[in-house]
Amino acid sequence: MIPVFKYANDNKRYHTLNYYTLRKFGRRVFKASVNAGFSCPNIDGRVSFGGCTYCTNGASEFTLPSYVSVKEQIEKEKERIFVKWGEVGIIAYFQANTNTYAPTPKLDKLFNEALSSNVNGISIATRADCLEENKINLLDRLNKKTYLTVELGLQTIFDETATLINRGHDYKTFLDGYRRLKDKGIRVCVHIINGLPGETKEMMVKTAEELGKLKPDGVKIHLLHIMKNTKMAQDYENGLVIPMTMEDYIETVCRQLCYLPEETVIERITGDGSKENLIAPKWSLNKIAVLGGIDKFMNDNNLLQGMNFKN
Repeated sequence: MIPVFKYANDNKRYHTLNYYTLRKFGRRVFKASVNAGFSCPNIDGRVSFGGCTYCTNGASEFTLPSYVSVKEQIEKEKERIFVKWGEVGIIAYFQANTNTYAPTPKLDKLFNEALSSNVNGISIATRADCLEENKINLLDRLNKKTYLTVELGLQTIFDETATLINRGHDYKTFLDGYRRLKDKGIRVCVHIINGLPGETKEMMVKTAEELGKLKPDGVKIHLLHIMKNTKMAQDYENGLVIPMTMEDYIETVCRQLCYLPEETVIERITGDGSKENLIAPKWSLNKIAVLGGIDKFMNDNNLLQGMNFKN
């Protein structure tokens, strides 16, 4: 089979993480999720209280408790991953809450603890308003000695939406943080969310179009999940949030991919919500159907990642 997309060796029409890691590391690489016990300025009151309205404990439901050491968490994650995939490569993924929201010496200690666990690199999820100069300098030093990705939450370019979901900072703040990371040559993966309240499909595509102009190294595309015990769940119960249909999500993602440069790695194309806590949309639990639907839509409409990208 001859691939139809430049960065593919199968039927995919977009730049998958699997394709990228096989060429970067020579084997499959998976992320070991870490909870280092950080908080978030949008939770503890420095910026706001309660976090983004969709937030469920800062993604800590995907990790071990923070009282378990970073090294032990990584070893436990390795055991889980190796059982399913064999001895693949491992990236230590500081996932829970805001992972540059602590004194620099503490960050330095924890990141180096992760590096001592025989990993292929580190991925650090954070916010653009937690990238002070000393943090940028720490990340710069880290980048010089390991494979580093900073995962930076954008979610949307529209400030009115950001206010509605209590994001806690605007698009200008994101751009400032993003550019300072890139000025240091740091790899950045940007997160966006489809289905945020009040946004049309055209707005979601516009977010991808503007993001594409920044030429991010990676992008994660998420679906808005309505989760139990969140402000978003209350809004959903009150009829203020209407979840996307699978058909609309698939179409939107495919249109977004057309505006992202072909070199940008699509590190996620649909998100995960725990079955126990997910209220809606339930169709998102069938990831195989979503991924297959994206492949089919792109093939049927002869779409390729980057085909509408303009510098």
